Amino acid sequence: MSEPTPAFSWAKLLFWSALLATLTPLLGLSWVTPPVALALGITFAMVLEHPHRKGAQRGAKFLLQASVVGLGFGLDIHAVIDAGRTGLGFTVVSILGTLGAGLLLGRWLGVRGVASKLIAVGTAICGGSAIAAIAPVIEAEEADMAVALGTVFVLNAIALFVFPAVGTALGLSQEQFGVWAAVAIHDTSSVVGAASRYGEEALCIATTVKLARALWIVPLTPAFALTARKKGARMVFPHFIGLFVLASVARTFVPAVALAGPSLVAAAKVGLTVTLFLIGTGLSPKTLRLVGPRPLAQGVLLWALTATLSLMAVMGLLAH
Repeated sequence: MSEPTPAFSWAKLLFWSALLATLTPLLGLSWVTPPVALALGITFAMVLEHPHRKGAQRGAKFLLQASVVGLGFGLDIHAVIDAGRTGLGFTVVSILGTLGAGLLLGRWLGVRGVASKLIAVGTAICGGSAIAAIAPVIEAEEADMAVALGTVFVLNAIALFVFPAVGTALGLSQEQFGVWAAVAIHDTSSVVGAASRYGEEALCIATTVKLARALWIVPLTPAFALTARKKGARMVFPHFIGLFVLASVARTFVPAVALAGPSLVAAAKVGLTVTLFLIGTGLSPKTLRLVGPRPLAQGVLLWALTATLSLMAVMGLLAH
């Protein structure tokens, strides 16, 4: 077995050093916030070859789901139900509207059909999770998934920085921002990251509305299977959503869990910071080349349309 090259050794050293830095909030330090963690990951990916790409992808998926469940220990189930009811109308209308608009944009721009569907469903529901669930039933190739995930990933990174700034500039309330972030940002990780920067109430609402939105994976998976004429498609249920609800129920009705809730939530937020770093390390120059101009244009235009219309709706219907 050959010895690793010096460059590879430096990559491993810097990767683990940055990863450990994202854990500093456990020591009461605020050096690495979620946006800083994402920026660290992206910088690493642009400069060095990832030494643990597959492991980082698996770790990010597990940490995201575990962290979302952990946030449930800080939420009263009655608040979860109220927040879910608040965003229900936005969820239904925006999902159906985004899917339709996305497919039309893809056809207009000449984006390959399968890739266009993945970008549309990723924008409409919950980013990478929806893409991963739908891809097998429409027989997407690896290149299609790479294009769709790359497009969604780039926009996620932008949203984490842009949304809190826009919300602050427009004076959005905690409720308004929470619903808007859940409807207009792709992945749960970026929704939670952006909302946590805006405030605790925004985080509660955004997390709940986004998870309710993610449940649409269940009916849409067989629906896409029918359009692809593929029989026997397996329906994918995001189990971590159920665990999130159970955590909230336990926090509401079990005194010992309620007492431990703040510590569990603090650990979950650190987990999300680490997750954003790991996600950032996946945005390599190769990923950007795979995206290409047309799918990226579809993703950007669809995202801009969704974000603008949902913002107008939130400001009008949830005005205080």
